[in-house]
Amino acid sequence: MQWRNTSGHYGLVSIVMHWVVAVVVIGLFALGYWMVGLTYYSSWYRTAPDIHKSVGLLLLALMVFRVIWRGLNHGPQPLAQHGRLTRLATRAGHGILYFGLFAVMISGYLISTADGRPISVFGWFEVPALITSIPNQEDIAGLVHEYLAWALVILSALHALAALKHHFIDRDATLKRMLGRADA
Repeated sequence: MQWRNTSGHYGLVSIVMHWVVAVVVIGLFALGYWMVGLTYYSSWYRTAPDIHKSVGLLLLALMVFRVIWRGLNHGPQPLAQHGRLTRLATRAGHGILYFGLFAVMISGYLISTADGRPISVFGWFEVPALITSIPNQEDIAGLVHEYLAWALVILSALHALAALKHHFIDRDATLKRMLGRADA
């Protein structure tokens, strides 16, 4: 398998980034959903949010790289059997997913830095608090983060269902291309 995308196939870098982002988003959502129910006396009360923030910031870095990679290394051509509406829906869906990912991560950053403290990423380095002057920053960003996280998971599920529809009903190579199948 090639590292870079070709006109007919996704390359290894694009495929790995796609699936890593998918797994991390699901994991962060599950961790976030679980950790909001923790009490002050739980041994995970501080650890879970620290993991959530660290992984979220690493995901942000990966997404920045993914956007750069996508700009330098265009994806495969649309499949011939995909009509204009399918192509438009594909572009719109991916755009919304990308926007949602960045928006949920930025809102998470705004929650975590509202008090002016930097975010430690697994103790390796710190991300400084650059924006701290928004009134009610933590509360507003918290609501945005929660609703966007739910929307992102729902959209991701619809994205997965669309891929399964293409595979099982349309019997086209959409899913095979993202699984790295050479015969796609």
